[in-house]
Amino acid sequence: MASVFANFRQYLMGWDAESRPGPEVDQFRSGLATPQFNGVVRARSTSAIGPAVAAVRRDLAGLPWWWWVGPDSPEDTADALRRHGGQELAALPVLVRSLGHPADTLGPTGQDGALAGLRVETVRDGERLAKLVRTYRTSMGIAPGLEPEMVRIESQREDNADIVRLAAVLDGRVVGSTVVINAHRVAGIFLVHVAEAHRRRGIGAALTVAALRAGQERGMRSAALVASPAGEPLYRRFGFTTLSEYRLFAFPA
Repeated sequence: MASVFANFRQYLMGWDAESRPGPEVDQFRSGLATPQFNGVVRARSTSAIGPAVAAVRRDLAGLPWWWWVGPDSPEDTADALRRHGGQELAALPVLVRSLGHPADTLGPTGQDGALAGLRVETVRDGERLAKLVRTYRTSMGIAPGLEPEMVRIESQREDNADIVRLAAVLDGRVVGSTVVINAHRVAGIFLVHVAEAHRRRGIGAALTVAALRAGQERGMRSAALVASPAGEPLYRRFGFTTLSEYRLFAFPA
């Protein structure tokens, strides 16, 4: 469990080139006006949670942000946040799957080509990266004006050596995305999105297979992800099981 949540912290804090683990909280600030990429991913103690909440609210003033509460925070963190104005938004399951030997079957091999002409390609930079970002930005409902900065941050992440970005390409167009961070012996799978017009056609399954293989090829022992309600049934078909959960909190302005 410790490795899984260390992987997730790396992913979230990687959206802020200047973020570093702090004495009270692990905080990140991308500057993007969307809550997914600003916030707190771990509290180290609740003994001084009041001043810590006040400091985070000052630092992130003017930006939407979330406080992520997982098992790497003290057990009473959620209650402490409520006492200081936090409002719980959701509880999201954290799912894991063993990767085992690279030769292990990941699921029906036909999933890769469930849709005729579909390819899953590795994305490194340039125009393809911009299209990858556009695909998940649109699916997440993030404003178009944030796209150039999102592309810049993606291209300049300090941990890019750990990252494999994958695009589902159909008829020359990027129609799906995922990002795999291979760190702490875990393949952390993020940003699995399929363009709305192409959903329920096997593209999400093809991306999941490709993400698992990317982790295997890098020698990771397990794969992990935070599942949305829409994606959870798919991941369970691929053998993912519940490890824990994240509880998301927001603080009204």
